[in-house]
Amino acid sequence: MPAIVAGLRYPYSRVMLPRTRLAYIHLRNLLTDAKRDRSARLSGYVAVWLPEEFVVLYLQGGEVVNATVMDSDGWRAVPLSAALERIPAEPEYGEICFHEAEDDQLASMFLAQTASPDTWPAELKVTDPSVLFPFMMSTMFDGVVEIVSEGSVNYLLFRAGAVERAYLSYAATGNVVERVAKLFGTGKSLEPEKFRRWPQIVPLPVQAPVALVQAYRELSHALVNRLVHDGRAAAPAIAEQARQNLLKAHPELESFSVGKKPSRDPISDTEAVTTAVAKWLTELIWAAADHESAPPAALLKELTWERRHMLQSAGFYERLPWKVL
Repeated sequence: MPAIVAGLRYPYSRVMLPRTRLAYIHLRNLLTDAKRDRSARLSGYVAVWLPEEFVVLYLQGGEVVNATVMDSDGWRAVPLSAALERIPAEPEYGEICFHEAEDDQLASMFLAQTASPDTWPAELKVTDPSVLFPFMMSTMFDGVVEIVSEGSVNYLLFRAGAVERAYLSYAATGNVVERVAKLFGTGKSLEPEKFRRWPQIVPLPVQAPVALVQAYRELSHALVNRLVHDGRAAAPAIAEQARQNLLKAHPELESFSVGKKPSRDPISDTEAVTTAVAKWLTELIWAAADHESAPPAALLKELTWERRHMLQSAGFYERLPWKVL
């Protein structure tokens, strides 16, 4: 296990599963219970320490909504399916924990793992609270500051230069000022490079569900096959050309194809994936369908009927130029 992550400790509001050996836990069952058990439908994170990487699964309402990984290439967001595939079904090594946490903390964690921080002024001594906090107040800073000390990862949320909330991975009592002061207490090992800041905090992104992505893939294949069956032998080539034409504006289409398995799932949200697929299939239908013998609305209604509720919830039909339902 990389030393840089082996000792990392993140804040939490409640421990659902303390850090334990991964071999003792069935991850799929843990995540399924989080969805089915009403008391476990919470926001939080599942952290998994593996021999060569560190995986974090983010949950909201018991659903896994995003994932990040840290390995030799650093931190990055990854598709949910890819994150789960990294965790072996019968692990010999590794550790896992499941902690409840507030949404703002999850957003801060994800931001710190996926976005580049703003730099500090070169002359600013960030490890000195008598310098750091007056500077934040003078600049009316809004955003989040991450402080890592001896494996303890902590987040301070600022509004108008003052600490509004603090998520600390060590036990502390008192008000916000008193709790934050312990970060800078005597004997604390503080390094300037472990102080990072971001001038905004955005909600935790929610990836499009794996089931929805699969539904769109099956729909695109079914549509192409139907067009071929109806005499448009060029439909696969037309579909691929339309996909290529839209890639720049809709990179989510990298995760879709006709005739071969995509190399990865998208990491975008439902709206972006749905918009991309709707535009792609619209282009295909305009170019390849026989609008007289097979009206697009009737064709799409037939091909999507079994999953109409899922697609309607995702806003797929609203993005089409035809009234399907």
